[in-house]
Formats: sequence, C-alpha cells, structure tokens
Amino acid sequence: MGSLIFLGGGYCQAASLPDNVLLNPIQVAPHTYFIQGHPEMGSSTNQNFISNTGFVVTPAGVVVVDALGSPILAQKLIIEIKKITKQKIVAVIVSHYHADHVYGLQEFKKIGATIYAQGEGRNYLSSETAKQRLIASRVDFAPWVNANTKLIAADVWIDQHRTLTIGGVDFLISRVGPAHSPEDLMVFVPSEKVLFVGDLVFRGRIPFVGNADSRGWLLALDEIERLNPNVVIPGHGAYSFKPAEDIAFTRTYLKYLRESMSSAALNMDPFDEAYKSADWSEYEGIPLFRAANRMNAYNVYLSIQAE
Repeated sequence: MGSLIFLGGGYCQAASLPDNVLLNPIQVAPHTYFIQGHPEMGSSTNQNFISNTGFVVTPAGVVVVDALGSPILAQKLIIEIKKITKQKIVAVIVSHYHADHVYGLQEFKKIGATIYAQGEGRNYLSSETAKQRLIASRVDFAPWVNANTKLIAADVWIDQHRTLTIGGVDFLISRVGPAHSPEDLMVFVPSEKVLFVGDLVFRGRIPFVGNADSRGWLLALDEIERLNPNVVIPGHGAYSFKPAEDIAFTRTYLKYLRESMSSAALNMDPFDEAYKSADWSEYEGIPLFRAANRMNAYNVYLSIQAE
C-alpha cells in the first residue's frame, strides 16, 4: 500500500507508485543553479519531470525560472533550494505556459513568490486547450497531478521587454514569441552571464514543435547568439557552455523541417507523401523521434501554408 502524499491542498493516496524522482541542482555560475528533467514523455512514473528549471540566489531572495510539471516536483525544488540558501524564494519567471513548465506554480504561490510571465499567457489560460490538457494530465500523471492541481495566472504580465532587479541583480526579461509558443520569454542575468531560454533550445531529444511559429523560432535563436552568454539553460536537455554550438541542433532541425515540408505545403501536395520522401536518418536515433517527429513535420507543413 502506498503512502499518503500532500499535493496541492490535500492528501492523496500514492497507491503502489514508488517515488524515485530526484532533483539534483548543479551550480553553473557563482549564484546560478540548474536542474535537468528526463529526456522522455511525461508519465506517472516520472511525475512529469521532463523539463528543466533553474534558479539564481540574490542578496534579497531567490529567483526561479520555470516551475516544473507537477506540484510534487515544485515541492521538491523548494526543498532543494532551502538546502542551498536561507534566502526566501521571491519570484518565479515562466518561460512559457506549457504544462511541463507550469503545473508546479501553485506551490510557489503558496509561499508568497511573485509570478512573472509573458502577456500572451493570458490567452492560454483562458483557452479550451489549457482546460482539456489539465483534465488529461490529471489522468496521465495521477496521482501527482490531480483534482487539486490548478492553472495559476501570473501576478505580473510582461507585455514588453523588462528589467527585473532583485537584490542588486538584474534579470533582463525579453519577449521573443511567437516562436516555440506565443508567450515565450528569455531571461538573461548579465552578472552571471547566464541565459535561460525555455523551450527555444532543446538538447539531447527531438524538440516539441506543436503549434510553434518555426520562422519566429529561428529568429529567436539569432537573438540568443546576440546576447553572447557564457551559459545557456535550455528547457530540455543539458546546460551549455558553448551556446553557439549547442543551439545548432535546434536550428538545424527546424530548418530541415521547413525545407522538407515547404514545397509540398506551398503546392498543396499531400503531407504523407512529403513526409515519406524526406530523409529523417539524421534524427531517427534521437530520443522522442517516434513520439514527436511526424507531428512536428505536420505542424510545420500547416504553418507554412498559413504564413
């Protein structure tokens, strides 16, 4: 029989599911830490721990970027932060409103952190897509995501570039969407030379394109290089000390999707034929190829028609 766990305002029977999911902060700059999610699909077994998070310790509190994919993961993140610093968590910046980055927000709200997100996130929160995704997640990721898991709005919606200063540390928050999502944000910490890019960069797995604006996404990757950070923290995969090299995979993959789908999309040729004729050999061995690649190609095919 499983133990009782506290999730989002109530206790929940964990049945026979073992809780083997660990969060391991890695220091990547003097005051910046990174935690890497698993390169797999979200599940009850991994508690939807498929995305990354990071945090910066300032003299006036801790700033977290992304809240992870379930309340239990956010609780674990809060515990790990407390092991490193006595500073309170004062802010959470949301890179974008996808489930694996935001289902932990309610735990930070409980402890009084201010939540910042891009203004287009308001549209997501009020959408049928968000509602249905949460309903499905309560089944797919049970018991870790359940009836007590809520979608949390930002306290501060960012509608233009903004500098957030906490404890004398500047956080340069840039709107870059629509790219991976309509509500993408990047967070650059000049004093640390660290750039949090959310899902603008994927490493070690096939990107999730979904309903992305692939053309805007490629422009956003150019913006990353302009900032010239020492460290890039992506939404998925390992952090990077060689940003110019390590964003190349995401850029090359998006360009290939566009190149392989463009002619068929513009000529209104059948998608299936275009997909079969493309050479996917470079990507077939990469994690989540089977789960994501065909859907990615189809979404790019449709988006090119709409451009």
